[in-house]
Amino acid sequence: MPLLTDFLPTTKKETELRGWDYIDVIIFSADAYVDHPSFGAAVIGRTLEAEGYRVAIVPQPDWHGDYRDFKKLGKPRLFFAVAPGCMDSMVNKYTANKRLRAEDAYSPNGRHDCRPEYPTIVYTQILKELYPDVPVILGGIEASLRRVTHYDYWKDGLRKCILYDAGADMITYGMGEKVTTELTRLLDAGKTMAEIDTLPQTVIIRKEKDIPGGIKDDDIILHSHEECLSDKKAQAENFRHIEEESNRIHAQRILQKTGEWWTIVNPPYPTMTTEELDRTHSLPFTRLPHPKYKDKRIPAYEMIKHSVNIHRGCFGGCAFCTISAHQGKFITCRSKENIIEEVKKVMQMHDFKGYLSDLGGPSANMYGMKGKDMAKCEKCKRPSCIFPKICQNLNADHTKLIELYRDVDALPGIKKSFIGSGVRYDLLLHRSEDSKANDAAEKYTRELITRHVSGRLKVAPEHTSDNVLKLMRKPPFNLFREFKAIFNRICREEGLKQQIIPYFISSHPGCHAEDMAELAAITKDMDFHLEQVQDFTPTPMTVATEMWYTGYNPYTLEPVFAAKNPKEKIEQRQFFFWYKPEEQQNIIRCLNRMNRHDLIKALYKGTQNNFTRQRQHNARQQKNKRKN
Repeated sequence: MPLLTDFLPTTKKETELRGWDYIDVIIFSADAYVDHPSFGAAVIGRTLEAEGYRVAIVPQPDWHGDYRDFKKLGKPRLFFAVAPGCMDSMVNKYTANKRLRAEDAYSPNGRHDCRPEYPTIVYTQILKELYPDVPVILGGIEASLRRVTHYDYWKDGLRKCILYDAGADMITYGMGEKVTTELTRLLDAGKTMAEIDTLPQTVIIRKEKDIPGGIKDDDIILHSHEECLSDKKAQAENFRHIEEESNRIHAQRILQKTGEWWTIVNPPYPTMTTEELDRTHSLPFTRLPHPKYKDKRIPAYEMIKHSVNIHRGCFGGCAFCTISAHQGKFITCRSKENIIEEVKKVMQMHDFKGYLSDLGGPSANMYGMKGKDMAKCEKCKRPSCIFPKICQNLNADHTKLIELYRDVDALPGIKKSFIGSGVRYDLLLHRSEDSKANDAAEKYTRELITRHVSGRLKVAPEHTSDNVLKLMRKPPFNLFREFKAIFNRICREEGLKQQIIPYFISSHPGCHAEDMAELAAITKDMDFHLEQVQDFTPTPMTVATEMWYTGYNPYTLEPVFAAKNPKEKIEQRQFFFWYKPEEQQNIIRCLNRMNRHDLIKALYKGTQNNFTRQRQHNARQQKNKRKN
């Protein structure tokens, strides 16, 4: 078992065990401290440690009372870092209906009382109150996706860049190894925060006279925060620029005025190289929760402890997803050697039984894929490489991924490696002029289904309506039908009893109750009783959220319907569960109102007449009561 000193220190006693008399950087995290490459605070801490800096982590500090957790390590020599968690704090805490989730996946035993709402703001305000002269740097999902004016679903309104509410000195957005390392070096060299104003992948606020280099011709000037408050179309127009610049190799600087101040979003660093990503995953992670959590379950860790992430980035561009906004659309792959090295570490874990739970990434089957001519990619602004059609410049060859799977499976001690990440079946079904890539797609499909499914393969068609799917930036539903037929055929040929489990979303912008009713009938006809479903949750910095809030498509400025009030959302969601007796009467009532008797017949067959007779019987009873 690792020693206490094998972890980054979390208390004064642990720093003393290392013989430290000062700390360079103190990270405040709203997640439990798990020393694993899937947990952002651990990655940043280990990255700085490898550069020779002394780093400590304060996980889930108590923000009540005397703030003792914020005082226990004193002042850092360079700065405080606030990394609120692997998930947006509000998504982590609440469902789409704004109800408390069953558990907090990143807290010991799933406890709900370990993090506040908006920890970025809460932690920063406390640190600035206690140590006003020490820089506070924001990172992680929560700050990264709130770097300009954004819609907040839980407050139901637009909010400024989070720097204004938090009072921090800077945001480091996106994946933070490069930017945090360079920032630390600059501060260590004696630079002040006021002097660090052009660092890539950072957000700062300045008065107009202090904008570095002044306002330049190639800067993108967004509508001001105040304009967005008064005109939803201005907010929609802003978002197109924000998304496009998040997905470009050579992005432009973005400026937005808020009152008398300007938010300055400096362009990101270039996409990480394989060597850089390998270096991150080679850091001395223990791959375990800190010993302070002994005998406590951290749900998110239990899900990923026997998994290995093989790449970063996603070029899917799904309208409701924030991966490209945070990681970018260009794929960075780890080397096969580095991945196998990590698999061997997993194999040494005391509770490993020979089964990898996931050998995947943001999307399971994008490993090794990039543009054939990168010069074209350098000019590209498309948010997706595969929607509305797969880009002709994309090398969608699955050969490297097949080789990786086979080399991992050949390791002594590996019984099976499962693919738990989402598979893009549109990539598997794509047929290009490259016969080698086409053959590899067919081989991968068979390899996936026969060797890497744990009885149930999860895929995400998301909807059955092609009009809704266009707004989602997802492929037409007929591709899912085609993939399901292939899945069933291969399972029959191989004698496998496996299921395909589809994910679906209700209340997405553009989706009406009638679309959901048709989804119910279509999926019933395909013999599905849906399990993996969710109600659309608007989260900052997605095109779907902007459509939901503004009522406009940011790319066309055409109006888009969105189900907003709880009644509309519940009405849509109920169609997922047409097979539950308690939902039947409401669904039939709703379909009668739509005059969709064909769907009542499709879902319930003879139930309509029974329901009508029951309703007439109830009406007669009420009439007799009034007479008596």
